[in-house]
Amino acid sequence: MRLSKGVALTSTDYGAVLLDERGGTYWQLNDSGAVIVGALAEGLAPDAVAERLAAEFDVDAAEARADVRELVRRLVEAGIVRP
Repeated sequence: MRLSKGVALTSTDYGAVLLDERGGTYWQLNDSGAVIVGALAEGLAPDAVAERLAAEFDVDAAEARADVRELVRRLVEAGIVRP
């Protein structure tokens, strides 16, 4: 998955911000959301993103997969990321 054209990712002290320049909307991401979106922007598959999330935040792998799936679903619905 990749960020859609016109979407920028910027790190902040509290995670990251996604700016959708096409419509002027933005998403504020916490630290785990920033890791998920950053890894997706690198081209990692959702399962690999979940592995990274589980390792970085010391969470259960199943919980990490569920979190990644939910955020990806919401971002796809909003047109922020694309396959």
